[in-house]
Amino acid sequence: MFERPDVGERAILVHIDFTSYEDAEDLGEFRELVTSAGVEPVATINGSRKQPSPRLFVGEGKLEEIRDAISANGADVVLFNHALSPSQERNIERDLKCRVLDRTGVILDIFAQRARTHEGKLQVELAQLEHMSTRLVRGWTHLERQKGGIGLRGPGETQLETDRRLLRERIKSIHKRLEKVRRQRNQGRRARTRADIPTVSLVGYTNAGKSTLFNRITTSSVYAADQLFATLDPTLRRLELPDIGAVVMADTVGFIRHLPHKLVEAFRATLEETTEATLLLHIIDCFDSRRDENIEQVEEVLAEIGADEIPVLQVFNKIDMLENFTPRVERNEDGVPVRAWVSAVTGEGLGGLYDAIVERLAEDVVHHFVLLGPTDGKLRALLHEAGSVLSETHRESGDAVLEVRLQNRDWLQLLSRAGMNEESVRLDDGHA
Repeated sequence: MFERPDVGERAILVHIDFTSYEDAEDLGEFRELVTSAGVEPVATINGSRKQPSPRLFVGEGKLEEIRDAISANGADVVLFNHALSPSQERNIERDLKCRVLDRTGVILDIFAQRARTHEGKLQVELAQLEHMSTRLVRGWTHLERQKGGIGLRGPGETQLETDRRLLRERIKSIHKRLEKVRRQRNQGRRARTRADIPTVSLVGYTNAGKSTLFNRITTSSVYAADQLFATLDPTLRRLELPDIGAVVMADTVGFIRHLPHKLVEAFRATLEETTEATLLLHIIDCFDSRRDENIEQVEEVLAEIGADEIPVLQVFNKIDMLENFTPRVERNEDGVPVRAWVSAVTGEGLGGLYDAIVERLAEDVVHHFVLLGPTDGKLRALLHEAGSVLSETHRESGDAVLEVRLQNRDWLQLLSRAGMNEESVRLDDGHA
């Protein structure tokens, strides 16, 4: 789209603490981001200011320090752990004569490397183009207006204007294609809803172990690695659970603090799997020193995409990294499972997690001992056909006692097919 120096493999990191900002960026996490992008951090420049400089973000003295670090380390890119305005990025790049990227640019670069499906690539391209559209001016300031041939003379359109127009058209085209993907995804969700198939969506901070756990639960082979944003594309797998039947598991993109709003918008089609879920599994890295902050960040993003009302089961992962820790399931005051401690790598605690998922999804499962007389043969046959009969005994009176367990909606459907309703069914109170 426009010429700029090639991104190198050696980077200078810049992290400034602003005394006027309460919610500061995390330098350790930024190092992980940079490493995940395949870049080697060779030096870190730290500083402290009350607020950013409007022109250069940092002061003249700090800029000189960055320039010296570039020269001393042979670095070819400077990465800021902050959001830079287009003019700040342009001014710093001009002064340092070196490629400059802000935090959003680094995240976009990782996204571009990780996207594997057609949809994921479209979403990344959209986010990149929208980010780039505000930064086009730097690439074209040296070009004058184009001149037409005979009969076409006139001021014409500057290369910058041409490029902006092409960019707008490309963004429009990607939006249309993503809308088509969204419609297809909605059709799949509607089909699952009609079939009453619950969806369990895995959410969590990036690198919390979602894909590893997803692979364990579904015996799948989704790409999983110890790096940030290893998964960008939503992956769906069908799973059979006792009492529940078919369930769709969805693995989604990880969240991160201060995830740029444009990225949330671009990945709306992916995140819709989260907003339409029956149950969210919030995967948490229990070994991370920033665990509580990460939980807050995920909850903030869930609220932003409108998924904060969906039931959540917290899954504290990586207990294999804790000493002498026994997996367990924690319940609230009503006895409902709210937290499971597991290890996706070793498989510890997965049995308890399965039971907790089933219990949370089976909140409307009915467990009855039904008395059926000789004239209730149709309901008896339907219950056996549905595989809902746990046991059957017969009394001297000729009545049969069937122990049944099934979803409430299925119970009501079978009663309707047998020409009965809940009032007309005799329950064996002796087993209640």
